[in-house]
Amino acid sequence: MNIFGIGLPEMAVITIVALLIFGPKKLPEIGKAIAKTLRSFQEASKEFEQEFKREAAELEASVKTPAAIEPSMNPNPMPTEQKAPAEPSATETSNSTQAS
Repeated sequence: MNIFGIGLPEMAVITIVALLIFGPKKLPEIGKAIAKTLRSFQEASKEFEQEFKREAAELEASVKTPAAIEPSMNPNPMPTEQKAPAEPSATETSNSTQAS
């Protein structure tokens, strides 16, 4: 039997010393208080572990799902359709041929 790195002989010595210090009437009360404290630590540990696992699962799920493209917050969004470049007018064409 090994609890918190303390073997059976050490537990017996601690119990005897506690019995001598606190007496037989106070020892059960102290034992109950210690047991309640340990139980609350165990419950808090389990709750922390569950919360950690839940957050890890959410993070993993968000990494696996492809990111959706969000609309831009820009008040002047760029046009989605691009216009074809305008063809040169007849005067521009005649000017370029005259210059050469």
